[in-house]
Amino acid sequence: MENALQQKARALVAQMTLEEKASLCSGKNFWESKAVERLGVSSFMLTDGPHGLRKQAGEADHLGLNQSVPATCFPPAAASSCCFDPELMERMGQAMGDECRAEKVGVILGPALNIKRSPLCGRNFEYFSEDPLLSGEIAAGLVRGIQSRNVGACLKHYLANNQERARVSSSSVIDERALREIYLAGFETAVKKAQPWTMMCSYNMINGVYASDNKRLMTDVPRGEWGFTGAIMTDWGAMNDRVEAIRAGLDLEMPGPCDGNDALIVQAVREGRLDEEHVDLCAARVTELALRVAQNTAASYDKAAHHELARQVARESAVLLRKGSALPLKKGAKLAVIGDFAKNPRYQGAGSSKINPTQLTSLCDALDGRKIEYTYAQGFAAEGKPDEALVDEAVRAARGADVAVVMLGLPDSFESEGFDRAHMDLPENQTLLMSALIQTGTPLAVVLSTGAAVLLPWREQVDSILLMYLGGQNSGSAVLDLLLGDASPCGHLAETWPLALEDTPCQGFYGNKGNVEYRESVYVGYRYYDKAGKEVAYPFGHGLSYTSFAYSDLKLSAAEINENDSLTVSVTVTNTGDMSGKEVVQLYIAPPCDGIFRPVRELRAFAKVELDPGESRDVSLTLDRRAFAYYDTQGGDWRVDSGVYTVQLGSSSRDIRLSQPVTVHGAAANTEINSKVPAYCDPAACWPVPKAQFEVLLGHPVPAERSLRPFSANSTLSEVQASFAGRLFYRAIRKNVSKQFGSGAGMEEFTKIIDAMLEDMPIRQLAMLSGGALTPGVMAGLVDMMNGHYIRGLKKMKG
Repeated sequence: MENALQQKARALVAQMTLEEKASLCSGKNFWESKAVERLGVSSFMLTDGPHGLRKQAGEADHLGLNQSVPATCFPPAAASSCCFDPELMERMGQAMGDECRAEKVGVILGPALNIKRSPLCGRNFEYFSEDPLLSGEIAAGLVRGIQSRNVGACLKHYLANNQERARVSSSSVIDERALREIYLAGFETAVKKAQPWTMMCSYNMINGVYASDNKRLMTDVPRGEWGFTGAIMTDWGAMNDRVEAIRAGLDLEMPGPCDGNDALIVQAVREGRLDEEHVDLCAARVTELALRVAQNTAASYDKAAHHELARQVARESAVLLRKGSALPLKKGAKLAVIGDFAKNPRYQGAGSSKINPTQLTSLCDALDGRKIEYTYAQGFAAEGKPDEALVDEAVRAARGADVAVVMLGLPDSFESEGFDRAHMDLPENQTLLMSALIQTGTPLAVVLSTGAAVLLPWREQVDSILLMYLGGQNSGSAVLDLLLGDASPCGHLAETWPLALEDTPCQGFYGNKGNVEYRESVYVGYRYYDKAGKEVAYPFGHGLSYTSFAYSDLKLSAAEINENDSLTVSVTVTNTGDMSGKEVVQLYIAPPCDGIFRPVRELRAFAKVELDPGESRDVSLTLDRRAFAYYDTQGGDWRVDSGVYTVQLGSSSRDIRLSQPVTVHGAAANTEINSKVPAYCDPAACWPVPKAQFEVLLGHPVPAERSLRPFSANSTLSEVQASFAGRLFYRAIRKNVSKQFGSGAGMEEFTKIIDAMLEDMPIRQLAMLSGGALTPGVMAGLVDMMNGHYIRGLKKMKG
């Protein structure tokens, strides 16, 4: 049933001309929508997120190149997801919404729900988890908070945009079970529990169809199955075919101006190739969004309070990976603080999410603020080469201390939007530093600042490891709170940390151009490691504390249920230590061992509980039908097979404390496919999956790769250099980019991003980002010339 705003929007669209309706389907400029002033439909502003506001006051870009207004930089998703606390995320969202209102921003572009398929993804710091349930629940909390302030949230990047390399031109080849159970599920949870105002389509193709053109993913699934009522926009420059995208239900093309594409919409309607009703639907959804935003009034916010909230989120999200005797620090202990990040913190990622913080507190700032004595040694330069003098200074500081806190991590040059990592190692200068510090014999408490999992070959040789991921603008205060024991670490890993890159389930099928085969199917993260019995450095859900917790008295509301019944699970959790703390209770469901191939266990619910020393509390969690279901590709729906399932409660996927069986009555088990795909039944025996078995899941052969010639609007800048005209065009583009952004000192981070993105950028995207300079006619002419048709190309370029 339509609400009042939807009815008003539809009535306004009925009064618009075709040209006005088409105009609403693209942006006015880089960050604003268009208006229809004669009918009172106002323009509204969109800005980057997803962990704070990145509103550009001057020149616009989507790479974090140009300055933005000051805003609170909350911990990015890699960190905040580890809090396992949707209510805390809702508070963070409320703060972000307040800042949007203060800056007159109508929609903030976040949160980002892409699954962490590989630790190499350069943008993993923006993403929540390898698990879709955790991603969806955390995202839903953030969306509820943002939209409680009448500011729109935007779920992105929809869908299967799990690598940065060739993100604009690659095709994610995924079987239907994996698509439903892993890659769609988080978005589904966030939509159903928070009803975001908007979603953003990704750049890539999914099974050969660009996201923007994909009616099934833009309309049938979110609107038809989930009940999504909002608008869907492109990522900046993600439009492929504007007319086809209107049919698909893609409402808003960004950035603008896109007058050429608006004209294509009008032309298609007038020629009978596009039903005007499709345009009406898209225009109505954009109009409704404009009406929502127009209800906002001016607001202000408390910068100091938001700085403190950023500290709390960082503190609650920090994960104690290893616990020794050094932490919490003992009163009066001689302290050495080592590492460039102690004074110059790595607190956020690089690219479009880079925020200009209202304030920045490093660990050294926090120590100085509390007048705590320490000896500081830089140890390494974040973006530098090994330096023997810096190492020697650090060794002297460590030898003169009772405990050395060592701040390590990845610099911006190692992980960013626009490119993926080539390996999981820390920089060489940090590795050499650690080798020297370990030889001192001084207890080392390592604090890690990184956007994704890294390899820690020395992890068993240090006293403690505290993982902050990227902790936001007040991470220094949060680190000190935890070092001193003012609070106990209570974060838990939202992703598995493997022992080696070669152990990751998608290794060999990640970071490709063209077809990117998701051969691991549903076995992403712990679903693979646990099924294959693969040893890991730290399992999904892992997180230690300064106190300890015991689980007891597991109860199920029934020992036997029908598939449509709910099941309530309760357990008593007791703080058995001598310090207050919080525990994350994780509920996994293990399926019958004789059914269709499935992971060993899957997270189905969780709860965070705070307990004083000696205190006990009952935790109750409710499971519905989906907790026991898998996606049945033959039936095209979720299916629950009859059998004995196991309810498992624990502190990680590898630390199951209590379990109890429950009999579920559903459909008769269908295991016919198992014999055709033995690798998926026993990953330990056969991995990676042979192509033939993957194609059984796909239901068809892996599509052939797109041929290089003839060149088209979807040919990339690296591809067209095979032609003379393409090489000239590429040189002109590089010259223009260098002129626009420069290439001097301090630009290394952005140069690396731009270089990587240009190589894989299709010509059509360059046209969309040109601000109207590269018109459809000019683009078509260029393509003709690259294919050797110079005269025809020149004619098209001249109009």
